[in-house]
Amino acid sequence: MTVARGEVVAQGVEAYYHCVSRCVRRAFLCGLDAYTGKSYEHRKAWIQARLEEISAVFGIEVITYAAMSNHLHVILRTRPDWVEGWSDRETARRWLTLFPMERGENGLPKAASRSAIEPLAGQPERLAEIRSRLGSVSWFMRCLNEYVARMANREDGRKGRFWEGRFKCQVLLDDCALLACMAYVDLNPVRAGVAETPERSEYTGIFDRIEARNCGKGETWLCPIGDDNAGDRRGVLPLDLDDYLSLVDWTGREIRLGKRGAIPAHLSDILDRLPVNQGRWLDTIQGYGRLFHRVVGRMEAIMEMARSLGSRWLGGVRAGQAAFTAA
Repeated sequence: MTVARGEVVAQGVEAYYHCVSRCVRRAFLCGLDAYTGKSYEHRKAWIQARLEEISAVFGIEVITYAAMSNHLHVILRTRPDWVEGWSDRETARRWLTLFPMERGENGLPKAASRSAIEPLAGQPERLAEIRSRLGSVSWFMRCLNEYVARMANREDGRKGRFWEGRFKCQVLLDDCALLACMAYVDLNPVRAGVAETPERSEYTGIFDRIEARNCGKGETWLCPIGDDNAGDRRGVLPLDLDDYLSLVDWTGREIRLGKRGAIPAHLSDILDRLPVNQGRWLDTIQGYGRLFHRVVGRMEAIMEMARSLGSRWLGGVRAGQAAFTAA
């Protein structure tokens, strides 16, 4: 059953989403174009910088991402509790950070001034609309994709469409779905043969986490994995960072070498915390893109979503049952 995005993307509730944007025709997002010999690797830095920039403004956290040659993956968590807690002035300031009204002599945007913030903060109806947008996955992806498209078109000396229509969006219904999707996204360069291991997969969320850990920082601009962090920046899974890195590192090596060995005992313990079919773990990550559609999760979670939409069935039920039923 095909489901309209508006029916599965919830408003005003915390939720998790996997978003994918693809380039049109022969347009290159990143990487080396074998046809022209031109390298677009520098664009990965644009994507990382823009994600970090807008995640500091929206009521949305970036869990992980992967910039590939002609497409982009982003996993997001909406935080309506943040949006509701912002004052009127803070909401106005954030909006004017995204869409500045003032620019300096060099043409670059200036920080929002009090004279710009105060009038906007005094418009209740306009602020209600802005709050909705600052908590919206669609507006987040719009601010990411439009920025990248303008930069790329300017560099290429072209006009017109850069992305292939609207971004695709999957709802991740439970911890099992989130873990599988995170591993799938973080291992995209390994699966594509661009990198041998996660620690060499630059401009992915897992690479950023590994670099921060190696530098002794611990935290990155990304949403935390576990609940080691106090306050609003709470984790997303019942795992700590080392557990997640170990699991994804082993998974990536097995995928790259084409192996199907048994999951080592210390990694099996990690997966025991979630109802994941360990015997199908590698197949789930390898085949994630063709197994799952608009919603991802355990069979029970998908069926509950179907009932809430007034349907008897949604695509991905069998895949969810096979992948996320502990064996």
